[in-house]
Order: sequence, then structure tokens, then C-alpha cells
Amino acid sequence: MSSAQVSNQSETTSTRATGVQFRLEVVVIPVADYDRAKSFYVGLGWRVDVDLDLDNGYRMMHLTPPGSHVSIVFGTAVTAAQPGSFDGLLLAVDDIEVARDELLSRGVDVSEVFHDSGGSLGGGFRIGNEGRAPGHDPEGRSYASYASFHDTEGNRWLLQEITERLPGRV
Repeated sequence: MSSAQVSNQSETTSTRATGVQFRLEVVVIPVADYDRAKSFYVGLGWRVDVDLDLDNGYRMMHLTPPGSHVSIVFGTAVTAAQPGSFDGLLLAVDDIEVARDELLSRGVDVSEVFHDSGGSLGGGFRIGNEGRAPGHDPEGRSYASYASFHDTEGNRWLLQEITERLPGRV
């Protein structure tokens, strides 16, 4: 799908809006080891909004990455998804090198910057390392440069550099 198709779909969708706002608020991620996941995400500097440890063994943590309106939740019995099964959770960043350096300084193993070898804007959304070309997008386009890392449970996160938003996005 070309960026023109994306833009046209966005404009068409917004003209049919119902007036109801559907805001993505929380993503629940699967983890096997609560304490290990807690240490990892708190170590990233993410704000702890809720940390519940109830008598019946239920544990739940709600965290928010810096600058994000969307949070993550993980814990004991909060999802049936298999630990480590999430692939492609995306963190939008203004400067991918600065974001990589921040994560590296916190001990996270982050990939080198890459872009789609075919020139697509969706290069981060492929299985494994398929279709990756090293370095920043050669055209310097917004949405086209990525890096990736895994949490302690095996869930894969993508960094995507966004310097200019598509029409209709904030």
C-alpha cells in the first residue's frame, strides 16, 4: 500500500466518523516472570501507574512510556496470550539514534537502525529480520527507519522514527 493510499483512506475514514472517540488506552502484554518483567520495564524509566499484589496471587502492573498516551499492562492471569508472543509493539520516536542510545545506556540489546529493503514504509512489520536493509531510510522519509529490541520475555518492540505525521495524525 502506497503512502498516497494510506492518506486517502485516512481522509475517507475521518469523513465518516461517528463522533464517538475510540482511544487506545492500554495494551496487555504476556509475560512469564512478573518480577523480571517489572525490573526490565521500570529499568527503561517507564512510569509505574499501578502495581497490584493481591492476597489471592493476582499481580498486575500498569506502566506508561515517557511521552505516551498509551500504557502497557502485564501480570499474573491478566491475559491468555503466550509469554513472548507479541511481535511488533511499536514505540514512535522523534530521533531513532537518540532513542537507541537511551535504551543501550539502560542495558537493552537494540538492533542497528534498518529500513525496508523494498522501499516500503512498513519495513518493521515483517517476520524476523526478513526484508531489512541496514541503516536509515535512504530518502530520509518519516515512518521508514526502525530499530527493534526484545523484552525479557521475548516480546518484540519496534522503534519507528516519525519526524512528520501523516495527514490527520497528531
